[in-house]
Amino acid sequence: MIALLVGTISANAQLATQKSLAFDNISFGVTAGASTPLDFNDVFPLNVNAGIKLQKDFTPMFGIQLEGLAVLNDNHFSNLNTTVKATNIGLNGALNLTNIFKGYNGVPRTFEVSAIGGAGWLHTWNTSANFFTAKTGLDLALNLGKKKAASIVFTPAIYWNLNKFGDIHFNKHNAQLALNVSFIYHFKNSNGTHHFKVWDVGAMIDEISRLNGALAECESREPQVIEKIVEVPGETKVINDCDESWIVSFAFDSFKLTDEAKFILNLIGQDSIVDVVATASTDGTPGYNQKLSEKRAEAVANYLTERGVRVNSWAGKGASDKTGKTAIVTNTK
Repeated sequence: MIALLVGTISANAQLATQKSLAFDNISFGVTAGASTPLDFNDVFPLNVNAGIKLQKDFTPMFGIQLEGLAVLNDNHFSNLNTTVKATNIGLNGALNLTNIFKGYNGVPRTFEVSAIGGAGWLHTWNTSANFFTAKTGLDLALNLGKKKAASIVFTPAIYWNLNKFGDIHFNKHNAQLALNVSFIYHFKNSNGTHHFKVWDVGAMIDEISRLNGALAECESREPQVIEKIVEVPGETKVINDCDESWIVSFAFDSFKLTDEAKFILNLIGQDSIVDVVATASTDGTPGYNQKLSEKRAEAVANYLTERGVRVNSWAGKGASDKTGKTAIVTNTK
């Protein structure tokens, strides 16, 4: 497992995950299900259980769960004439196998698989006996909605009573095979989302290098005015050759600014005066592409205006084979 994690980190070395604060990436849910003895000697009646789950994720790959269950039926648990026959409290580790093998790109996938394992404490209420327990299983998560703020989780697992007869050991005659279904809500984090954010460090480094190179080229030139013609909506402007242009990209069929796009736009000085021209890919109808490009230009213009940058004009140019899903910001000062 250590070798696997090292390989995963190396494969994703260009991606940086936002640090999780103390109260970030916390989820809470309710769970219910049933279990039966693992030896299947007495399958029925099923041991119905219900409880709660609290989880804290430290990375997209690893988290811990605190689980509390109340057993409501009697099959190898207790003959107590009360609603709750036994309780089990466990602390489990959770390894997100989907993110380990496929990587994490900032938004959980619709379906994810996690390996669950940990230790617990079982209390039976008829004899007030206490036992050391363990849990091994899988969390099969169906993440809901665009923001993935909630999940339905199916958990097949085995609960082991490790010291029922004194010695610590795994024995199928002292274990329960369980299937639980949970509804989980992921609380909103300090980053404004319900999950970890990631950045493409490689793209940021490349953009910084490009800007540094352009700046060095400008500074090395003899003091003279070198002009070029730049086409903007409705007119042609003549600007200094050392004035910058910034290109930001959008996801397919989206006008929302990515973290990489915001990083590039944050490099534009607040004393700049800019023009914004956005385009769309050639997929879709001309009318739809025109509206999408206008929404992209407006999103960039609004973001720059909020930062204090003066936006001279913004416009959408529709579909483009050359620039595709981009917006070009040109310094006209």
